[in-house]
Amino acid sequence: MAGNISNTTAPITSSLSKLQSLNGLFAIYKKQGPTSADVLNTLKEALLKEAGVQNPNPRKRRKQSLKMGHGGTLDSAASGVLVVGVGNGTKMLSTMLAGSKKYVAVGELGKATDTLDATGSVTLEKDFEHITRLDIEEKLKNFVGDIMQVPPLYSALKKDGQRLSVLLKKGHKVEAKPARAVTVYNLTLQEFKPPVFTLDIECGGGFYVRSLVDDLGKALSSCAHVKELTRTKQGQFTLEEHALHEEHWTLEHILRSLQPCSGSEAGGQDCTKPPEADT
Repeated sequence: MAGNISNTTAPITSSLSKLQSLNGLFAIYKKQGPTSADVLNTLKEALLKEAGVQNPNPRKRRKQSLKMGHGGTLDSAASGVLVVGVGNGTKMLSTMLAGSKKYVAVGELGKATDTLDATGSVTLEKDFEHITRLDIEEKLKNFVGDIMQVPPLYSALKKDGQRLSVLLKKGHKVEAKPARAVTVYNLTLQEFKPPVFTLDIECGGGFYVRSLVDDLGKALSSCAHVKELTRTKQGQFTLEEHALHEEHWTLEHILRSLQPCSGSEAGGQDCTKPPEADT
């Protein structure tokens, strides 16, 4: 009987040890709906279950059996590439925040919302019939390079340790954060079917696509909000080549796609806490 117990527990212990020994970065696909933190917890839970851990609770930060974090929060309504660090890889997540990101954003002219995207309540409606494709292309030139941008009120930025979006939902009055310098490397109009338009965006860290679309609407003497948002690239990770979909959230698939790191490469900064949003 004792022999049977050791035979069943040995593979579980081995799988968990292998999981806990992972060090590096990989990318997963985040679907629309859940928060980035929710997606990370689902990933951790799936991996711990696969390793044989009974009733894993990925939200417990104390005595964590798996050290994992994500770099660059995606809004709950957004989808696409979410870079994950595991083990010493969590210390490399700051490079994901500073690095280049690419997005495809679908905007809608004529309506502004409090969240600057389709999840919010409409706060303003204006005419958009005067806007042409050429108008949009001309105005987009003003948003390329090093620009100043005011982050959205509904964001992961914090005041007194709480996210602005949480404070707003609780009914607290929140003042806008001051404008800050951000970088846009490329910005092109992919499609225009009034009132809907599609943008291809390549930007640096701390950039908010929602703020860009809101500012663009104002520049066009109208208003606009983000209807859909997909992150197609973050750092070296692309949506098509690297992002693991949920059915592939297994140790085997992660081992195949993991970009390893050592403790020395990771440096001393621990980035396990989810960083601020930049969408």
